Amino acid sequence: MIDPPGYGRQEGRGIQAGVGRFVISAFELLAVAVLMVVGLVGIIVPFVPGLPLVWAGGLWWTIADGGGVARWAVLAVMTCLLVVGVLAKYVLPARATSAAGAPASTLALGAVGAVAGFFLIPVIGLIVGLVAGIYLGELLRLGDGRLALTSTRAALIAFGIGVLVELGAGIAMAATWAIGELAI
Repeated sequence: MIDPPGYGRQEGRGIQAGVGRFVISAFELLAVAVLMVVGLVGIIVPFVPGLPLVWAGGLWWTIADGGGVARWAVLAVMTCLLVVGVLAKYVLPARATSAAGAPASTLALGAVGAVAGFFLIPVIGLIVGLVAGIYLGELLRLGDGRLALTSTRAALIAFGIGVLVELGAGIAMAATWAIGELAI
């Protein structure tokens, strides 16, 4: 069934009318942009999977707008940025905490604390639980609150850097999409 003019997908924007290719509507473009903004907010406030939402918006745009080599190339760049952002989110805190002398068991306690915090304290619980778990793990291991605080601080700094790298990757993904939309 063909949508009536002005509703849903339309023909004619950027291609010859009548060719039969679908073109994304203004409403769908707005929805893609909103999805990407929600994803970017989700990087800072961990209530939704940030980078995967930004990427999903790019996938939606690619498929709904009829694909094509250029759109798939944009999605490929966005995918590379997604991988970099996700790796930074997990690798940087792990390396920094290990460099500060904390064993893997401390990171495991931090992860358990983050999951528990996520469910116990909405929105900010993930971060609170992560910090509490790492501090508790280091306190149990070292028996000294000051040394435990030093390790926890190193992990928090690395976590912050990881979030900034993830946010940078998300912004770069959204910018890649915007440039692709304007140029293609």
